[in-house]
Amino acid sequence: MDKDISRDKVIIRTSIIGILANIFLAAFKAVVGLTSNSIAIVMDAVNNLSDAASSVITIIGTKLAGRPADKKHPFGYGRIEYLSAMVISLLVLYAGVTAFVESVKKIINPDTPDYGTVGLIIVAVAVVVKIVLGTYVKRVGVKVNSGSLINSGEDAKLDSVISASTLAAAAIYLIFHISLEAWLGAIIALVIVKAGIDMLRETLSQILGERADAQLARDIKEAVTSYPQISGAYDLVLHNYGPDAYNGSIHIEVPDDMPASELDPLIRKITMDVYQKHNVALTGISIYSRNMRDPENVAVREKIEEIAAQNPYVLQMHGFYIDTAAKTMRFDIVVSFDAKDRRQVCQEIREAVSKEYPDYTIQITIDTDFSEETEE
Repeated sequence: MDKDISRDKVIIRTSIIGILANIFLAAFKAVVGLTSNSIAIVMDAVNNLSDAASSVITIIGTKLAGRPADKKHPFGYGRIEYLSAMVISLLVLYAGVTAFVESVKKIINPDTPDYGTVGLIIVAVAVVVKIVLGTYVKRVGVKVNSGSLINSGEDAKLDSVISASTLAAAAIYLIFHISLEAWLGAIIALVIVKAGIDMLRETLSQILGERADAQLARDIKEAVTSYPQISGAYDLVLHNYGPDAYNGSIHIEVPDDMPASELDPLIRKITMDVYQKHNVALTGISIYSRNMRDPENVAVREKIEEIAAQNPYVLQMHGFYIDTAAKTMRFDIVVSFDAKDRRQVCQEIREAVSKEYPDYTIQITIDTDFSEETEE
């Protein structure tokens, strides 16, 4: 809990800094843009106001996401942060479209700008401020895993490019008496639109549910298999309920003669260990029993592993168990998403194994690689 509170404080403090900086810049740019009749500088000021609004949304989203779990939302409100990041991306997109429309109007009905030295100095200072602010906000966002801060930081860096472009347009006008700022405003607007679309696409991907971080998956499996009784950890599924808030399940492979009196305390230790080390709540740990007593059964397992490995779309085989009395064998295979027909791959493996062991009933389960890119 202390970690969550500290993270929220960092996000809110960083957002407040962004609000103050953007309001300050917007005020000066608005004055400069209106007095110099510069549409590019005015649009830049509007963009700073949208950035301030983004920071306000980040604060609100962080506050709402920090609400404790309740009966209606037992997994908490962490996913609100993804929604606030989506709203920010929509604001950026709206600002880009608005800037493009205004720039096109100025292209059709151009105005003659009147740049002043003080105004240009203010815009130059804004470039430096935005570079520093954007770098700082994004770095903090990456550190605390906040999509809203990361989006705000990216937007601030983009603003520095916009302000620098405005200065370039002013220099061209002062030297060559050619006004390009309306055209420049249109180009800048398109860049903003693209940035907004990219942010929105990334945020929607998070809301839909992405593959868990591969390193986190490996760390969890390493923690689980560190127990000598466990010979393998498979089928890790992680459900994200906000940044750094995971619930999950996993299969562990243990000897087939391990009693429940030993399994129960082992599972409890694993659950506590993973939560303390990685802040992941394993709400379900399922069991694969592994043949350990009969060397012939071990040899059969190795043979079937060879058969499965010959198919290029089979990434892994696990959960093997053979019952010689009932003449059945069962195992799971992880089939790549690259396969056109994953069921056909399963059927091919079943036929190959049946050909090798015709007296056995073969039970195969197709697994999905939810957490770690096994291909790599």
